[in-house]
Amino acid sequence: MTVTGGVLQAVPALPTAADTAVRLLARGDDEPPVTLPRDPAREAARRELSKQMYHENDPSWLQRALETFWDWVDDLLDAASTATPGGALGLVVIVVAVLAVAAALWWRLGTPRRRPVTVPALFDDRPRSAAEHRAAAEAHAAQGHWNQAVQERMRAVVRALEERALLDPRPGRTADEAAAEAGRALPAHTDRLRTAARDFDDVTYGGRTASEGTYRRLAALDGDLERAKPALAGTHPDARQGATG
Repeated sequence: MTVTGGVLQAVPALPTAADTAVRLLARGDDEPPVTLPRDPAREAARRELSKQMYHENDPSWLQRALETFWDWVDDLLDAASTATPGGALGLVVIVVAVLAVAAALWWRLGTPRRRPVTVPALFDDRPRSAAEHRAAAEAHAAQGHWNQAVQERMRAVVRALEERALLDPRPGRTADEAAAEAGRALPAHTDRLRTAARDFDDVTYGGRTASEGTYRRLAALDGDLERAKPALAGTHPDARQGATG
C-alpha cells in the first residue's frame, strides 16, 4: 500500500513477467540464476538455421566434392614430400623422371592400340597383282618405311598364292586365315607363314614398329614360296620326299 495525500491506496498487482523479474532481483547472490533448458534452445536454433535464407550462398555439391578432392591431393602430396628424400624438391625430381621415362617409352613403342575384335581384310578395295605389291614393298623398303614394306610384302605373298591357285581368291580374307589355308597346301612353310601373318597383324593393328629384319625375313619367305611345290592331297610327307629325291 502507498500513501497519497494521506489516503491509503492499494498497489495493483504487477504483471507476471515483471513480478518474476522482481523476485529474481530479490534473491541473494548465493542462489543460481534461472536459465533456459539446453535441449529446447538447441532445437530452436536448429530450426532457425535450417531456413533456406541462411543457405542461399552455400557451395554446390560439385564444389564441395572438388574441394574434398583437392584437399585429399594436397594431403597426399604433403605425405609424399615428407617421405621423399629432399622433401618437395625430391618429389618434383622423381615426378619429372617418371614422365621422362614414359615419354621415352611412348616415343619408342608408339601409342598402344587394342586389336579390333573384327580384323579388317588383308587387301583394300583395289585389286593388284603380286608383282605390284612387291614393287610397292621394295619402294617402301628403299625409304626405310618398314611397316608399309611388311604390309605390302605380305599382300604380295598371299596374292602370289592366289595367282598360282593355291588359294582361292576370296574378298575379306585376313592374314591369319591366308596363312592357315596356305599352310595346308605348303605344310613345310606353315610356321613361317604364321610368323609372317603375326608380323603383319602387329604392325597393322597392334601399333608395333617393324624392323628391316622383319621385312627381309618376309621377303625371303616370298621367294621360297615361289619355288615351293604344293603337297598333293592324301600324300604322306615321307612319300613326297621319296618321290622328289
